[in-house]
Amino acid sequence: MSTLYLLHKPYRMLSQFTDRAGDDGERRATLADVIDVPGIYPAGRLDHDSEGLLLLCDDGELIHRISHPRHKQPKTYRVQVEGVPGDGALQALREGVELGDGMTKPARVRRLAESGLPERDPPLDPKRHPITSWLELTISEGRNRQVRRMTAHVGHPTLRLVRVAIGPWRLDGLAPGEWRRETLHAPQRHAAPQRAKGRGRTSGKRPTTQRGGKP
Repeated sequence: MSTLYLLHKPYRMLSQFTDRAGDDGERRATLADVIDVPGIYPAGRLDHDSEGLLLLCDDGELIHRISHPRHKQPKTYRVQVEGVPGDGALQALREGVELGDGMTKPARVRRLAESGLPERDPPLDPKRHPITSWLELTISEGRNRQVRRMTAHVGHPTLRLVRVAIGPWRLDGLAPGEWRRETLHAPQRHAAPQRAKGRGRTSGKRPTTQRGGKP
């Protein structure tokens, strides 16, 4: 049995628990600001300026199976881009585009009328970006800043990037900075997750989420 933690990583937070301050000496937000569970580590990462689902665990084998490219966990993102991509741009993403490190694998892409996400803090400046649109994009690779490079390649730079799913695990119900705990039983540990009950500071049958604090 393993325990997996699903966290909604906020914008401008590092995907790690400590920060080596930069030249200006200013400390950046880290995972320690929102989740205080000893001995857990992220399975993969999100860039400082990206948001959304981050999985954490104390099981090294499970972390490897989730994060290693060989296992090809599909990752789904909601992406706010500059402008309005036409059918040709979407088709190019579906077929794969040529980046500096080679051709991408085909992606699943669809337009969204709205993101279904909370507003970012701070929000985008509508004067700088008067026309934007949302896409949902699923990839099976994990190249550095891949989604951003893909949308820029087809002429629509990414303005906001939120990961909403990794394999069977989804961001649903978590606000930025909130997390929940799920128990994976041995026969199912790499299949569909099961939510633990009576967790954190509350008890009962309904799964709970937390913002910061101790479990």
